[in-house]
Amino acid sequence: MVAMPHWLSRTVTLAVMSAVLLWVGGPGSAHAQIPASSTAQERPDVRVVVDVSGSMKANDPNRLSSSALDMLVALLPGEVSAGIWTFGERVDNPLPLAPVTAEWRENALRLPPALQNYQQYTDIEAALRTASAVDGNGWRHVVLLTDGVIDLPSTRGTKPAIDIASRARVLDAMSPDLVRQGVVVHAIAFSAGADVAMVERLAQQTGGLAAVVETPEALLGAFLDIVGRIFPAEQVPLDDDGSFVIDDSVNDFSALVFHDPDDGDITLVAPDGTRYSRDNVPDEISWQHEPRFDLIRVPDAQQGEWRIEGAMGANSRITVSGDQRLVTGALPSTLYTGFEVPLEAWLESPEEATAPEELTVTATLSGEAFKAPVNATLQRRGKHFSGMLPAPTAIGNARLVIDARGESFHRQRVQAVNILPAIGAVVSDDRRHVELVAEHPGLNRGNTVLSGDLLGVPLVVEPVGRQRWEIALPETDEQLRQPLVIEGQATLDGREHRWKLPTLWLNADGSVSIDRAAAGPTLVGERLTQQAEEAAGQRSAEALADRFVELVNNPRLVVDWARQTWPTVKTRATDPRVWIGLAVLVLVLVVWSRWRRRRASGPTREEPHV
Repeated sequence: MVAMPHWLSRTVTLAVMSAVLLWVGGPGSAHAQIPASSTAQERPDVRVVVDVSGSMKANDPNRLSSSALDMLVALLPGEVSAGIWTFGERVDNPLPLAPVTAEWRENALRLPPALQNYQQYTDIEAALRTASAVDGNGWRHVVLLTDGVIDLPSTRGTKPAIDIASRARVLDAMSPDLVRQGVVVHAIAFSAGADVAMVERLAQQTGGLAAVVETPEALLGAFLDIVGRIFPAEQVPLDDDGSFVIDDSVNDFSALVFHDPDDGDITLVAPDGTRYSRDNVPDEISWQHEPRFDLIRVPDAQQGEWRIEGAMGANSRITVSGDQRLVTGALPSTLYTGFEVPLEAWLESPEEATAPEELTVTATLSGEAFKAPVNATLQRRGKHFSGMLPAPTAIGNARLVIDARGESFHRQRVQAVNILPAIGAVVSDDRRHVELVAEHPGLNRGNTVLSGDLLGVPLVVEPVGRQRWEIALPETDEQLRQPLVIEGQATLDGREHRWKLPTLWLNADGSVSIDRAAAGPTLVGERLTQQAEEAAGQRSAEALADRFVELVNNPRLVVDWARQTWPTVKTRATDPRVWIGLAVLVLVLVVWSRWRRRRASGPTREEPHV
């Protein structure tokens, strides 16, 4: 995959924010599935929180932001509330959360200068706290976009201790509090250098989605996945040749067609052969053209087969609204390997008509990491269709498609999900044991039994906490690449689950690598934190040694230092512990300095990394 250059981060962010709010205004938004506890007046609001730290600073050669604010102002429906926050060392709110009014739109047009106010540090904790604190009229959905890790100024304390403490507060204290307040956090990491483990856990804990994106297309797709989670919308299938069918139950449709900036114009062909383009449409059809996508809205759509001619990229889709629609039960945003997924779907209409006898409902789960899609057929039970989707075996981002098909009716509901290992596992650096932690919130030492096998030798798995286990590893031949197989068995809600964890490998060179798919975000985050602390300790020791060498090589500095510290030393000179401590310190520094010189003359040692 080609990495997304830094110059795209700012501009693509603006384009994506527009796409999000654009899609909110599509026909499907009129039928957004709102939790049962909400009223019709309580609609989710969207709070986009954008990292403006120095690493996000970029140019905009493709001018992706040129039409972003125009789309934001023109297409955001008035019944939806939205706002934009920026953060670096401090948090700003250049576009406050409010219902979309004429004044709000005018303020949005003046937004670009505020989004270019770059800052040096990255205070994610303060950004989330500030953006989520503002009361809303419904469920609050915070969309976090960042390309880095928590990085606080050293004036607030010792680094990296203050950064690590802030990260812990976000996951251990803030996240549960956000859940209690009805706040969902969706997170998009712009680069592999971001704290992916943190954004994954944050999204998992609050019921949101998380994604790592490295291209503009991936970023736009990730944002549309988030919008589909906040504002579920019906779709009709869009074939590879650009054709789609509008039946007599559809009133309006919107075609969102993605393309590259250099692609030619697209044409929309109606069932009667009428050809529409962005320069040739009647007043009732809305056509929004942007460098990377076109949005076409057609009211009172003609029945029959429509066709899109021209370049049509991935994530293009057709959303519809009408009297009869496909509805699905609540779907979790995070699935777990080894655990089946219960599904339910039904048709709704003003007449409460029974679904056609020939109607079939199927479910398909697929993603980049899947060797083959996971499929299920839902069984009719009265007016509803229900069934179990087989347990996923792959880790990462995936899409679940619920497809309802009849003789003259075809609808789809598409939901993005994150898939995590039910239990994460990682081999320690010294290869003496394996650490395991439950990512599935329902698993614990009371209902879960784990077993290990290393080349046919059974290994005992000991619980070391409520949701943690450990395996002691025997002595092995470091020259062999050896698979460690771990199996799990758990009983939840009266049902028994059995599954295999991803295989862990002891590498032939004697080192141990971390497989993100096997480890899960909790253990990956802990390992990164440990490495940060070790690196900080090493830098501190090296700085102290360098200072000692500097004093030895420059006697005048020693004299100056002695003059400054003599009053303190004089008051404590009678304490023998002071002289013993100084002697030990000098000895340690001498040894350290000689070791550093010897190491500098030898081969470079590569630090362990994830």
